[in-house]
Amino acid sequence: MFDRLKKLTLDELTQVFDRMTEEDVRPLLEAIKAAKRVFLVGAGREGLSTKTFAMRLTHLGKTSYWIWDDTTPGIGSGDLLLCANGRADITIINVVVEKAKAAGATIAMVTAAQSGYLYEYADVVTRVPAEAFLAKGDFVKSKQLMGNLFEQSLFLLYDMLAMQLQHEMGVTPEEMESRHRNVE
Repeated sequence: MFDRLKKLTLDELTQVFDRMTEEDVRPLLEAIKAAKRVFLVGAGREGLSTKTFAMRLTHLGKTSYWIWDDTTPGIGSGDLLLCANGRADITIINVVVEKAKAAGATIAMVTAAQSGYLYEYADVVTRVPAEAFLAKGDFVKSKQLMGNLFEQSLFLLYDMLAMQLQHEMGVTPEEMESRHRNVE
C-alpha cells in the first residue's frame, strides 16, 4: 500500500506544479523583495507550512514575523502580509487581513480558490492549483486526506520561492547559515 500511496502523492504534486509557471509566482517574489518587513499568517496545516517560510525569509535577511507570535510588532505601510488560505475565506484569517489592510500593509494571498472573501483585500494572489479543504475551483483533485495536497504544495512552493529569492537577492549559503538560530 505504501508504494501506491507514494506514487499517488508524487503524481498529484507533479500535476500541481506542472500547472504553475514563473508568471504565477513573479508578483509574489517582487512583493517580498519590495517589502521592508514580511508578516506571515495561516491556520492549521496551511499555517505550519507557511511558518517554515517565515524562517527561510529570516535566513535570507528579510525581517519576517509570524503573526501568531506574541512578540510580533504592529504592521503598517511598507509591510507585506502573506497569508495562506486554501479557500480564501477562513474567519480568523479574514480578520487579520482586514486589520492589516486597514493599517496600510500590502496583502499577498496564496490560495487554491479562484474566488473568495479575501480576493477583495489581496493586492497579490498566487494560485496553487491543488485541492484544498473545503475550497472550490479548478484545481488538481486529490485522493489524499482532506487538504493534504494544498498543504504539501505550499511547503514545496515556499522552498522553491526561497531558492529563487536566494538567487535573485544574491544571498550566499554562508550568509543564510549565519542567520540561523545558534542556540540549539
